[in-house]
Amino acid sequence: MPDYDVLCIGNAIVDIIAQCDEAFLETNGIIKGAMNLIDTRRAELLYSRMGPAIEASGGSAGNTAAGVASFGGRAAFFGKVSSDPLGEIYAHDIHAQGVAFDTKPLNGEPPTARSMIFVTPDGERSMNTYLGACVELGPEDVEADKASGAKVTYFEGYLWDPPRAKEAIRQTAKLAHAAGREVSMTLSDSFCVDRYRDEFLELMRSGTVDIVFANSHEIKSLYQTSSFEEALAQIRKDCKIAAVTRSEKGSVIVRGDETVTIKATAIRELVDTTGAGDLYAAGFLHGYTQGRDLQACGDLGSLAAGLVIQQIGPRPRQNLRHEAERAGLL
Repeated sequence: MPDYDVLCIGNAIVDIIAQCDEAFLETNGIIKGAMNLIDTRRAELLYSRMGPAIEASGGSAGNTAAGVASFGGRAAFFGKVSSDPLGEIYAHDIHAQGVAFDTKPLNGEPPTARSMIFVTPDGERSMNTYLGACVELGPEDVEADKASGAKVTYFEGYLWDPPRAKEAIRQTAKLAHAAGREVSMTLSDSFCVDRYRDEFLELMRSGTVDIVFANSHEIKSLYQTSSFEEALAQIRKDCKIAAVTRSEKGSVIVRGDETVTIKATAIRELVDTTGAGDLYAAGFLHGYTQGRDLQACGDLGSLAAGLVIQQIGPRPRQNLRHEAERAGLL
């Protein structure tokens, strides 16, 4: 029996979330809806200009791990924090969610990563991320028992920014495949895709990655086309399964010639889109590792995404297993 359902690998980031208006983004030169990488100086400047904020452990793959655990799945996480107060907050939060997190913290500089997230009235989030200790994640942090003992390993495309993390991912993928497991990734962000298009395509075409998660902007960026249908036709050929989210239009899952269309979950109010894709992946992977069909996997993903966008912060406050049972999905 595998020890874990899903092993997630990603940047361990504490999110600092505040609401703002469109003018604030313009004045501060923040690209709306994107993840902007920043240095220490800019992090301090933006922090000083923020209004009242909520601190919450985040990071894309960490959010997915927390989501899998909330569904009742067995989740593990690799990610680097520093031995500082934010690092302690991060470790406490992810353990409290029921996720196995044993990556050794960094002693000294750089400090734990943080992302200043500004949420505009339309619920769109613009992230400004100082990677800090994240860039120190490397091959020495790969725990072989978790890599070979998880049904699916899931990593975020953002990890292609810190160079040593790539080695850790390739090493983990090798161990996973050698044990007959599968590997999945999220494309993370269309700007991230622009930076690493060729490498992402190589990961898929070489079979390093079996399952891909993306949104419609990312998949179009990947294939440099304005046509969603054309991008979908391409990704069918390049990986085993692709799950593509389309905001209020729901999502589309493709596997070979098979196409499954998933409806978006009806919501009362859009509050904050932070974590929507991460929680969709959590629901999908929970269903997938329990042997559910693609329709059920997509419905679980849609439910989790729909719940998280109705709150501030990227980690589910409700017990996702209870919510799924209530919705008749589990």
